[in-house]
Amino acid sequence: MLNLNGITVRLGGRTILDSASAALPPGSRVGLIGRNGAGKSTMVRVIAGLLEPDDGTLDMPRGARIGYIAQEAPAGDSTPFETVLAADTERAALFAEAEGCEDMDRLGDIHERLIAIDAHAAPARAARILVGLGFDEEAQQRPLDSFSGGWKMRVALAALLFSQPDLLLLDEPSNHLDLEAVMWLEDFLKSCRATIVVVSHERDFLNNVVDHILHLQGGKTTLYVGGYDAFERQRAERMAQLAAAKANQEAQRAKLQDYVARNSARASTAKQAQSRAKMLAKMQPIAEMANDPTLSFDFPNPTELRPPLITLDHASVGYGDTPILSRLNLRLDPDDRIALLGRNGNGKTTLARLLAAQLAPLDGHMSATGKMKVGYFTQYQVEELDPDDTPLAHMTRTMTGATPAAVRAQLGRFGFSGDRATARVGTMSGGERARLALALVTREAPHLLILDEPTNHLDVDAREALVQALNAYTGAVLLVSHDRHMVELTADRLVLVDKGQAREFDGTLDDYIAMVLAGEGKPAGGKGNKKDDRRAAAERREADKALKKRARDAEAEVAKLTEERSAIDRAMFDPSSADPKLSKLTMTDLMKRRAELSERIEAAEALWLEASAALETA
Repeated sequence: MLNLNGITVRLGGRTILDSASAALPPGSRVGLIGRNGAGKSTMVRVIAGLLEPDDGTLDMPRGARIGYIAQEAPAGDSTPFETVLAADTERAALFAEAEGCEDMDRLGDIHERLIAIDAHAAPARAARILVGLGFDEEAQQRPLDSFSGGWKMRVALAALLFSQPDLLLLDEPSNHLDLEAVMWLEDFLKSCRATIVVVSHERDFLNNVVDHILHLQGGKTTLYVGGYDAFERQRAERMAQLAAAKANQEAQRAKLQDYVARNSARASTAKQAQSRAKMLAKMQPIAEMANDPTLSFDFPNPTELRPPLITLDHASVGYGDTPILSRLNLRLDPDDRIALLGRNGNGKTTLARLLAAQLAPLDGHMSATGKMKVGYFTQYQVEELDPDDTPLAHMTRTMTGATPAAVRAQLGRFGFSGDRATARVGTMSGGERARLALALVTREAPHLLILDEPTNHLDVDAREALVQALNAYTGAVLLVSHDRHMVELTADRLVLVDKGQAREFDGTLDDYIAMVLAGEGKPAGGKGNKKDDRRAAAERREADKALKKRARDAEAEVAKLTEERSAIDRAMFDPSSADPKLSKLTMTDLMKRRAELSERIEAAEALWLEASAALETA
């Protein structure tokens, strides 16, 4: 049980958490949600022991191991595989101690502990986690410094999951993941035995993973049972109850005020009026559910253009002379809503940059309407905003020659009116900075809006507002997002970027998710011959069946050999409890037999790892 008892935190003179309390059941998976700036990360840091509250206490089982990702991504010459293995500090320390240990009693204790924590199966488990997060065998052996910051954060997440803490704290774990890795993470967390507290703004992720919602608002916390949809229903009911109670209170207040006004001057009723006035003074107003008036997205609609906006004809694109995507045949019309699917690194951003005219085709042909304007949003634009400047200063510089009224109007479309327009960007939440970046890239009313992961800094309510704004926008939209809810509600065309090509995906997002979860390598686009498709699917199932058998056999062999080695260890260090057959052997024979078993376990683990990796990527 994790108990938060009246937690209060003040930062910079502002109260972030105000007597927040909650009792989280053991083994629960809790989604910590709230508006941007509500204090979710502060709450996580308090639970992790990284921030001392000004008041209140935190109770959890003695000796509970807490897992939390630091803000700094891992770096250096170590590989992802080595970094993840090192995350199990106890295992690493035991192996290091065993190498130089000459005390046979202590060595026996070490080996017993290594067996208890299943240390010899750790390499296979580390590799499975890395594969699930998108690292193939080659990538697992590359130095960390060869990866981008996003991939390094994936390594940090893999290390955290591998460490198997009792309390797992995750702050926006899907921000650096593609859709495929998010689905793998969901399955992993659903089978995790730890108590989990996860900060997430993804509706589908919360629905699929958590069994409780801890809502943080106004510094207070409220615990709801169920996923996000259940929370929404319960919150709507609570809002209706509050509205009814507030209306009833207002009616009662009006009656009391009327009575006091009419009867205060009369001697015969002055005492009753005085009593009513005291009742009125003691009446505590019922707070309404907070609605943020600055939560606003309003994309300016473009002028009409004749279709098509862009046509790609056997085009290829890449960097230098190396193509990343080839044989591209794609047409975008003014009313298109397209979502790009595919793993990170397959070329989705490269295709987006080609369509935004930031890259020129290496081969083939690309034609675009001359009057077309493109608004291209990326996370880099959010990060590059000057923290010392204001939204007004940013927009004034960008809208060269525009009148102050026009600049203010564009800012107002995205909630930056009044004092918010002149606040320092450095004081704003990630969601506010994302809204400012969107305001900047849409200042000229683009005909094509390209959004590359626009939701990373937005809370659930802001994402819903963005969906509504996109659906009201009359221009074309190209979307790269791992937020399934957004893709489902905004896109009517799906394009799969895979194996150096980008083709129409013939199916729904649910079809694509089912394909990914089934591990089927269905070609992108085109219905093809159904008979051939069925035969190919049957062949893949047979191949998968063989791989699964290899993995099961290797796993059984590892278990069997490990049990034999444990028996050897008992015979070496505690002969009285050993198998009679083994107790007759000399120490030299036992050590020789143990070394043989260790070699066989290592070989079996290698086979298990190979089969598991092949099964993951089949």
